[in-house]
Amino acid sequence: MKRLTKEQKSTFDNEGYVVVKGLFSQEDVEVIRSTFERIGNESVPGYFEPDLSGDAVDPLQRYPRVMHPHRFNETAKNYMLHSPVLDVLEDLYSEDVLAAQSMFYYKPPGARGQALHQDNFFLKVDPGNCIAAWTAIDAADEDNGGLLVVPQTNNDEIVCPEESDATESFTKGYVKPPKGKKAVPVKLDEGDVLFFNGNLIHGSYRNKTKDRFRRAFICHYANASAREIGMHYNPLYKSNGESLELNINPDGGPCGVEHEDVYPH
Repeated sequence: MKRLTKEQKSTFDNEGYVVVKGLFSQEDVEVIRSTFERIGNESVPGYFEPDLSGDAVDPLQRYPRVMHPHRFNETAKNYMLHSPVLDVLEDLYSEDVLAAQSMFYYKPPGARGQALHQDNFFLKVDPGNCIAAWTAIDAADEDNGGLLVVPQTNNDEIVCPEESDATESFTKGYVKPPKGKKAVPVKLDEGDVLFFNGNLIHGSYRNKTKDRFRRAFICHYANASAREIGMHYNPLYKSNGESLELNINPDGGPCGVEHEDVYPH
């Protein structure tokens, strides 16, 4: 079991994120990659609906992100509950963990990035916060659309997003970094996991390469003491796979209740 060092825990607490190198074995990475390679050639209504016609102009029409694959694929569910990830999360939370969401991003060559945003704007975990575990299935860097984080925004409030640049981001919301803080790239190798706080401002670059995907398996978690979460995330799962439901958080956040109907990011 891989637990965090004191230095890693301090980095997460102070900066809002920490990278754990090689948390997924090469074998695990290959299983995840091959699983989503198969999923990538089919349609799963409500979760993954690619344009398989061969006529898609936008790369993300052919390879949109897969939402909640743990709800229809056992391998995805098993890796959402991957013991090494849960061990790290228990260190970060200092309590038990609940798994709330899984996603898979293919991010093919030419695909737009995702504008800077905050995860707990969507998950609305209360009391407490969500934490993301962002696993690199391909090496991720500035060329193929790697992650950007704004350090030390983990203690900032959730803010109402502005409108993003649709030519660069496939999502509509953009959270401007506070004065004196800026986004920095995080370089990851296959199997590395970036853990980050739900208030941390983060996003990603466009994939500028012609031949490199930037695949990633991303899961969101909540502390076991949480009582409420956004409406799209029930049921959650304990480490043993047992499901449970939290109360729906009725708080619409800084933008009002109309954001209740926004599909999870």
